[in-house]
Amino acid sequence: MQPIIVAVDFSNTSIHALKYSIPLANKLKSDIVMVWVDKIATTEGIYSDTSNENRNEAKKRFEELIHQYHKNVSKEIKLEYKLRKGKIYHELDVLASTIGAMIIVTGAHGISGFEEYWIGSNAFKIVTYSNCPVITVRRDFPEGKSIDRILVPVDSSSETLQKFPFIAKLAEVFGSEVHIVATHYSQLKSIQRVAENLADQAAKYLEKHNVKLVRDKIISNDITKMTIDYALNMGADLISIMTEQETPANILLGPHAQQMVNQSPIPILSIHPVEHFCL
Repeated sequence: MQPIIVAVDFSNTSIHALKYSIPLANKLKSDIVMVWVDKIATTEGIYSDTSNENRNEAKKRFEELIHQYHKNVSKEIKLEYKLRKGKIYHELDVLASTIGAMIIVTGAHGISGFEEYWIGSNAFKIVTYSNCPVITVRRDFPEGKSIDRILVPVDSSSETLQKFPFIAKLAEVFGSEVHIVATHYSQLKSIQRVAENLADQAAKYLEKHNVKLVRDKIISNDITKMTIDYALNMGADLISIMTEQETPANILLGPHAQQMVNQSPIPILSIHPVEHFCL
């Protein structure tokens, strides 16, 4: 199986991302590659110091993490690390492409208040620039949970269907129940029909892959909040979105994808759209 990359800056949030990744790797039979990127300015962790001393310290701490967590990893799975130098989102994307990674997992701190709509986090930069699917997970999300239920919002954008091949693979491995929810910010029936038709296509695709599914829809001017509320009510273990969505009515509040990454207490699986896609 393809490896899982975990972004590690030795903060508590990134260590939690590592612990979250281990059950995924065991189930997917994927190696785990922990990555520390040097020469990144941040207020937490050790990115900002590029000295050899700190690089040696990073190696030491990685060895400690391997010693601490190797017993939690299946015998056939490797737990290893790499040191990179540059901008974190660029280095993770390059490495993911080089080793053929399945997923990048990174911690998400979550930002509250007005700032969240204007200040990008490292997590969202990784989501934005990575061509590989990215899972962002908050430190307060319980570790070791299985992915039993996945919420997949479907809007009226043509890219929305690109989530489903990857979701089908996850659902097959974990035996997940997938909730396809058509999301509407407009009261216009013509626009709503577009999302409903795309949801129909997604449902047919999952049915062909024998995935358990539930169909539903939500209508709201605040799709982000409604999606998160829906996910909490249904007990979702994962929410899957595209990194580029249609522009909702509340455009001044910022991109929907960024709001989801910042606000959701449930892990977000973000998938980057590609050209010439066909479900």
